[in-house]
Amino acid sequence: MTELPARRLLLVHAHPDDESINNGATMARYRAEGARVTLVTCTLGERGEVIPPELRHLTGPALGAYRLRELTAAMAALGVDDFRQLGGAGRYSDSGMMGLPDNDDPDCFWQADLDEAAAHLVEVILEVRPQVVVTYDPDGGYGHPDHIQAHRVTTRAVELAAAAGWEVPKVYWNRAPRTVVEAAFARLERELPELPFDAAARVDDLPGVVGDELVTTEIDGTAHARDKAAAMGAHATQLKLTGAYFALSNALAQPLFTTEYYQLVRGERAPGGRESDLFAGLATEGTR
Repeated sequence: MTELPARRLLLVHAHPDDESINNGATMARYRAEGARVTLVTCTLGERGEVIPPELRHLTGPALGAYRLRELTAAMAALGVDDFRQLGGAGRYSDSGMMGLPDNDDPDCFWQADLDEAAAHLVEVILEVRPQVVVTYDPDGGYGHPDHIQAHRVTTRAVELAAAAGWEVPKVYWNRAPRTVVEAAFARLERELPELPFDAAARVDDLPGVVGDELVTTEIDGTAHARDKAAAMGAHATQLKLTGAYFALSNALAQPLFTTEYYQLVRGERAPGGRESDLFAGLATEGTR
């Protein structure tokens, strides 16, 4: 078997753009440091709302294909060359927002058989053998069915992979500490009159906002701020980026964070205060 890099990070996300918003700086940092970074995206976001008027004709599979091209450009900006779609491109379709008839589509990710979907991810885990896996909390950060399902599938896949021979040492959920988010929104409110946005989102509109005490790990990605911004900018159907701020299809401004935060939910936390490295406390050596 080919020798694997010493540090291996796997991220599981629901749609193209989630990875750049949540983890773009983290991904760029670890790639720059020589780690293997693998992204698995569970759907192509075929039901996403398109922002640019000239692209609003894109719907369904055509939108999914376009968003895959956006994802490819975003990964190039972050230096990530290992990105995949769960079960292959188009295997699971976007489920739409919670409570919509889209949730009942038998081909959507929300309706996927848990063990079947997890088996696709197990294949990746056994190939990559990551020491660190990152995904969402049980609510998917904000209640989107595909995010919730990504959490469930990842959790189940980690269990199945352990039984099949690879125990993932550390699993993290994406988080955002409330005090940091509140301070960023206070700055946004002061600067909003000079920005091309009519209004700002609310603190609680952001996925994964929790009390500071739940955050175990913060990754300083400020050296890769341009990379994250470029990756987010590649997802032009889904967000509008202006400097240190962006808006989704709701047109409400929110901050772009270049320090990214996590909660360790599986594995041993490194001694001391917050970890500054997802691999903290691990003996990271190449493996065959």
